Amino acid sequence: MIVSDAVQTRRSIRAFTDRAVDHATLARILERAQRSPSGGNTQPWHGVVLTGEPLQRLFDRVALEFPRGKAAHAPEYHIYPPDLDGAYEQRRFGVGEDLYGTLGIAREEKGKRLMWFAQNFRAFGAPVLMLVHTPRYMGPPQWSDIGMWLMTIMLLCREEGLDTCPQEAWAVYSPQIREVVAIPEDHTLFCGLAIGYRDPQAPVNNFPVQRAALEEAVRWEGWQ
Repeated sequence: MIVSDAVQTRRSIRAFTDRAVDHATLARILERAQRSPSGGNTQPWHGVVLTGEPLQRLFDRVALEFPRGKAAHAPEYHIYPPDLDGAYEQRRFGVGEDLYGTLGIAREEKGKRLMWFAQNFRAFGAPVLMLVHTPRYMGPPQWSDIGMWLMTIMLLCREEGLDTCPQEAWAVYSPQIREVVAIPEDHTLFCGLAIGYRDPQAPVNNFPVQRAALEEAVRWEGWQ
């Protein structure tokens, strides 16, 4: 697979099959991803790759908290800026409405939306979940490095026929996760990355995800 194909076919998958992920394949992907760039070669990324019983233990622990709603949330950073507005907020709102529209869940059906959101905390059925963390003193440049590492992993997964879903939602249950997964206390829990094989028939994996026009993101200067 060429890079362009990997970029075009990658999307955040929200319905995985139960097909197992080969350990050797995933190890090869992560080994290659170590070539990802980072400022000063700091390589600030850390991951814990869960499957089987350890993953189920995590699911079970978080499931105990879900009925408490937002009272159980304790993220270590703002997943979205509190003052997110304009086109950024419109895009965030828009993709959510497109997703729920594909599922046939109306805005007023809050219970159904909540039940769907809970699928986040079962990694949408993926057999593998990697939890990503980094030392607390790392700043925005190093978080950018982690993003490049994650994108490298996601594209390499596509090369191997695998699919992914990056999930910052896991960050809201940081204290509970730390009870069952050994993450250093001086590290920030950033996100999860669900890894597996997509269900190609699931509507939630096929609705169009809009992207801003290039002119909204890039300005050209000095070109004829």
